[in-house]
Amino acid sequence: MPKTIAIPSSPWFTKSNFSLVRAIGVSSSPFTGKFRTQEYDSVYWSGTVSLPPMSRTQAANWQAFLLELTGTSNYFIFGDPDAKTPQGTYNADVLKGDIRVNNGTNVTSVSLSFSGSTITATGTPFSGIEVNDYITVSGATNEANAGTFKIVTKTSSTVVVVDADLTTEANTAACKIRQNVKGSTALSLEASSNTAAGSIKKGDYLAIYNGAAGGKPIQLVMATTDANETAQSGSPNHFSVAIQPKLRQDLTDGHYVGFSEGFNFSRFRLSQNTVDWDADRVSNYGITFDFIEAL
Repeated sequence: MPKTIAIPSSPWFTKSNFSLVRAIGVSSSPFTGKFRTQEYDSVYWSGTVSLPPMSRTQAANWQAFLLELTGTSNYFIFGDPDAKTPQGTYNADVLKGDIRVNNGTNVTSVSLSFSGSTITATGTPFSGIEVNDYITVSGATNEANAGTFKIVTKTSSTVVVVDADLTTEANTAACKIRQNVKGSTALSLEASSNTAAGSIKKGDYLAIYNGAAGGKPIQLVMATTDANETAQSGSPNHFSVAIQPKLRQDLTDGHYVGFSEGFNFSRFRLSQNTVDWDADRVSNYGITFDFIEAL
């Protein structure tokens, strides 16, 4: 059973590289020059960090840490070392200062029509969402009509206008309109309490946990838009924010999302089974290691 190994806190890194790795298939026509892409589920963060020159005593803590990881077997909790502090102003007022997943809509079978940037539904699937919320649509016949869209106008609980050019399509049955689902490129969230307020800024990291406070992080994402909370009468404020990479799994209400410093991390493992270090003639040690997000 893999274990989580505590990472030393000192000395800290002098240099870091943080990357997002995607698996994307590409096919192109030699006749027209047009090409198509297909993004697969394999998308994860990776990086390389370097420690400053250290004495043998200082290096010993890091040597022990690297050996306890047992190559790629065990995990450590980590994030971008140059972005631990959020740029946003969300007010941390409860344990971890977290925000929570909030599914405003979860309709799994509805008939939809698409025209221009307008989506028209049977029934009232848009009753639980507001302007600036994001929805993820699936089940449409045309590829352009599937994906994550931002609502720019809510005409009614039946009709919305989104931020995309759609392909005309009428009365397609068995479509889905959901939030916080696998493949979504947005998070629908609510504040941790009625008094929590603030913002998330573009470039802030968000750690998605597998449950409430005390759970383990299961995915690290970055906000790609600014998001301000929207007041909701009688309930905690909520907001939606675009993210990358896409969600790896469906999220249920109450999943915590770490935002404050120290909780915007994820689980990582070494990217290879070999660890090493170097030292000079006066016992100044140098350590650099590579890591990848644990999927």
